[in-house]
Amino acid sequence: MQTSLQGKTILITGATAGIGFAAAQSLLLQGAKLVITGRNQTRLNHAVKALGEQVIPVLCDSANVEQIQQMVIELQRDNIQLDGLILNAGVFYPAPFEQMSLENFTSTMAVNFNGPALTLQALLPCLKNPSSVVFVSSVAVLKAFASAGVYSASKAAFEGLARVLNSELAPRGIRINSIRPGVTATEIQAKAGMDDAAISGFFESLSSTPVGRVLVPDDLIPAINYLISDASIGLRNAYIDIDGGFGL
Repeated sequence: MQTSLQGKTILITGATAGIGFAAAQSLLLQGAKLVITGRNQTRLNHAVKALGEQVIPVLCDSANVEQIQQMVIELQRDNIQLDGLILNAGVFYPAPFEQMSLENFTSTMAVNFNGPALTLQALLPCLKNPSSVVFVSSVAVLKAFASAGVYSASKAAFEGLARVLNSELAPRGIRINSIRPGVTATEIQAKAGMDDAAISGFFESLSSTPVGRVLVPDDLIPAINYLISDASIGLRNAYIDIDGGFGL
């Protein structure tokens, strides 16, 4: 099987920045047609401007069931069928378990578990046979990080669902595999409440890992390209850990 993505139609959730945006750039260079989602119209417009007008933008918050359903209606109206789906949208709101609020718990699960699960369910009529689904999980499902309990649980929850779905959706030709990024420099650190000094110190601490630095989105893209392409046709419920040796 070849890794060529020429002519493939792929939807990426949360593609306005970070890993999702980097994946979009790479897939476009390989000739793929893209549908990208974002939950902020201004940021979505900026992403389309940077990526090119051939990208189809859809305003869709992964925590908003109505927007997910509307997205599917629009895709079906335009007769768009998908060869691949990259479930990338996610949030990280760190808090010690003892101080965990119900709002923190529900908002994290809404985006990181409910979001990809309901997005995949809604998009089933739009997925071709065969098609590939790639879930952007986290090394946090394997390694414990203080204050990241609910984040870890949300990612692990979808991995557990994916195991079952690989069996249930096999007759449709749908396969689901995951990447597990280590600490990656994106906007997620600032959105988690870290200031510039804290982020800089955190990244500097990663110089002791085998890779010798914090990861960047481009470090993850080759694995995403492989899993979304026909080259991964034999994989089901596989996980590619990309942590720079952090877990050694």
